[in-house]
Amino acid sequence: MIQPARSHAPRPTALGAWPRWLQLGLAVVFADILLALSAHVQVPFWPVPMTLETLVVLAIGAFYAPALATATVGAFLLEGLAGLPVFAHGGGPAYLMGPTGGYLVGYLVAAALLSALTVRGRRRTMPRLLLAMTVADAVVFALGFAWLALLIGPDKAWLAGVLPFLPADALKIVLAAATVRAGDAWMAQRGG
Repeated sequence: MIQPARSHAPRPTALGAWPRWLQLGLAVVFADILLALSAHVQVPFWPVPMTLETLVVLAIGAFYAPALATATVGAFLLEGLAGLPVFAHGGGPAYLMGPTGGYLVGYLVAAALLSALTVRGRRRTMPRLLLAMTVADAVVFALGFAWLALLIGPDKAWLAGVLPFLPADALKIVLAAATVRAGDAWMAQRGG
């Protein structure tokens, strides 16, 4: 019996009939909301709180194309800059100049970098994805540390702004990678 040729075109989805710009806008809004919510899931630390933002930034960077990842995290930062309470303890220009400013800017750079590293299926293996996410997370720490070191000195910045966060960030990297791989598997099943 002859089997009909299988189409490699993506299956239509509920959003498939919507204009591309609307689909992209919804993707930005959805991820932006997740990012803002993740800022408020926190463990109090000084001078910066431990949040789930890194996990969401890594997932955004791995799931989205570079322009979309940058737009999503950029929208989050602009909302915070405008004073919306999307950051862990509020928003506004002064917040970005505070102790967490370097980490927040690091999210933008990390999402863009991770997206560039994982675009076009280069995340096929878990080790590659974990390595790319580790590099992106190191960028967040580097920018966060550099800014915090200017504010409180390098020794305090290392002890208060980097060292206590390393074990939790290792776990966030593993969780983000597992989420991305599960998302890839789900999309593959749907033909996307």
